[in-house]
Amino acid sequence: MSRITSCELMEWQAAGRNFTLLDVRRAGIRAADAAAIPGSRWLEPESVFAWKDSVPRDRPVVLYCAHGREISQGIAATLEAMGLDARYLIDGFTGWRDAGQPTQSL
Repeated sequence: MSRITSCELMEWQAAGRNFTLLDVRRAGIRAADAAAIPGSRWLEPESVFAWKDSVPRDRPVVLYCAHGREISQGIAATLEAMGLDARYLIDGFTGWRDAGQPTQSL
């Protein structure tokens, strides 16, 4: 399964690379953090089968959850099985924030 580090994601953003960034944290966790990675769009992880077909297929998609484990990895595997270039963010939002990467308030 494909993955991406915080440093690689930051490089993609800085280079203006065309990709889709999806926040798939559970609603309660996201609200408690009160922040997100700039440029991301939140989608309810429990509704993945309702929204999976709306993810653009013409560019890579990066998913992140709270810690980069079950949720983002599972959804990345689902999208990858559909033929998308899907990756999960290693260590998720927590790792991103702990690395001092920029966040935006919700």
